Amino acid sequence: MSTWAVPGYTESLELGAGASGRVVLAVHEETGIPVAVKYLSDSLRTRPGFVHDFRAEARLLAGLESPHVTGLYEYVESPDGAAIVMELVDGVSLRTLLKRNAPLEPEAALLVLKGSLLGLADAHRLGVVHRDYKPENVLVAPDGTSKLVDFGIAADAGTSAGAAGTPSYMAPEQWTGAPASPAADVYAATATFFECLTGRKPYSGGNLAELALQHVDAPVPADEVPEPVRDLVRRGLAKDPEERPTHAELFVTELESAAGAAYGPDWEERGRGRLAALVALLPLLLPSARVRPHTTKATARTVLGGEAARGGARSWLPGRPGMLVSGAALVLGAVLAYGLQPQPGAAPQQAAKALATTSAGPGATATGSATASASASASASPTSTESPGPSPSDTAATATATATDGPTASATAGPDGETKAPGGATAGATPTTAAPTSAGPVSPAVKDVAVSGFRQTGPATATATVDVTTDGTGPVSITVVWFAGNVPGSLGAPDGAPQTFKRSGATHYTISVDHTFQNSGCYWAVQGTTTPSSADGGASQQLLTRQCELR
Repeated sequence: MSTWAVPGYTESLELGAGASGRVVLAVHEETGIPVAVKYLSDSLRTRPGFVHDFRAEARLLAGLESPHVTGLYEYVESPDGAAIVMELVDGVSLRTLLKRNAPLEPEAALLVLKGSLLGLADAHRLGVVHRDYKPENVLVAPDGTSKLVDFGIAADAGTSAGAAGTPSYMAPEQWTGAPASPAADVYAATATFFECLTGRKPYSGGNLAELALQHVDAPVPADEVPEPVRDLVRRGLAKDPEERPTHAELFVTELESAAGAAYGPDWEERGRGRLAALVALLPLLLPSARVRPHTTKATARTVLGGEAARGGARSWLPGRPGMLVSGAALVLGAVLAYGLQPQPGAAPQQAAKALATTSAGPGATATGSATASASASASASPTSTESPGPSPSDTAATATATATDGPTASATAGPDGETKAPGGATAGATPTTAAPTSAGPVSPAVKDVAVSGFRQTGPATATATVDVTTDGTGPVSITVVWFAGNVPGSLGAPDGAPQTFKRSGATHYTISVDHTFQNSGCYWAVQGTTTPSSADGGASQQLLTRQCELR
């Protein structure tokens, strides 16, 4: 097992392990804030497909800012390892609760389902399908709330990602490798809901072939659940994805209507109280019970220009996804810096999100406002099957654990195995290292600058991603400028002050930037340039805003 650890964190104990890697409890040394660190397995780190998948998971978590999904603090990669530093959810897995207390009372089961569906809904709005919803990937906190974790095999909706998931919760279309769809997540969430209500999975085939046939052809066992929620189970477990709610947000509406009619307007309060009581019976399984207290330095929340919008610059605080520690940690001298300082003169509403894939080299610095958030990207490539690993123990109440809930789905695997498909993430090439000279680091040549993912996110907001590839690990500055105008094909007038990010230590950098436009214009544009300049002078994209979209 690798002895590499993310610098700047003190690790205490392992919370879970599986074929994909392990999750450990750690404390950020500068602030004393507990975190969960997810390490990619050494055996997978040498396989590019899995490394790309791991980077894609970090990008997705960074871009998915939801109170119902565990948050990302930073992603760190070095020649010796790769790790995702996440919000530590002080709770226990739904699997743990079901082992000890199944079946749950209907209000409690409904509350778990609603919380998870809200997390899925936030992902579905970004075009992301989880593909592996199951009790192990739902964490229940002491206050009865729940969070969705482990987006390790998530894929963009509509992509042909291959057969993947945990067989007991896989929708019929997942068995055939159909394109990823939110309806498959709805199916898995409903299967888990059924298990909460009955204490058993909806189908229990003795082998994969039998289980697949049951998911595809067997009647929906709705009669086994309480009558008031039978229609929810029938809808969610419908064999035809077109007969299910098309995405999680619609299913939440149906759930609230059914729950209110059957159990009264205070059903959520009762369900939350019941879940909190069950978690209270397991105090020693909470991460907070197993980490030594640390003195936390005072950390202020910074809001630029009034209330911070999504992607706004904020200090690194627990429970807030997409935030980074003040003062980036070094990874063999290189770090993925997210917590960036505002540039003097920059427009107060502007904020940037940065994700750099680094290797050994000088530390990175940046100017401009930023958060630890990046665009979610997890496209798929041919399927492969991981070897089984030990399931997380009942004490593994981590932000995410990649352990399977049983043998891997293969020709001889049992029904609860987990098949994972490596995705072709857009993180770029694996970085290489260059030894610094005695005269100091030498600026590299910039091979390519690309702007992608430029889209409008609100009436006056947009996001874009700038990718920069160099031929060395020396320092490079990346400048992002926004424009607004009314002429197609022309950049228009600059909107706000430029944002500049200084990077070193890698050969590929990805910066995802948000912007709030101050000037009017039917056309928005964004341009990325570098110092040293690239051969083509940079890259730009333009879009026609929704308010001026031609009908």
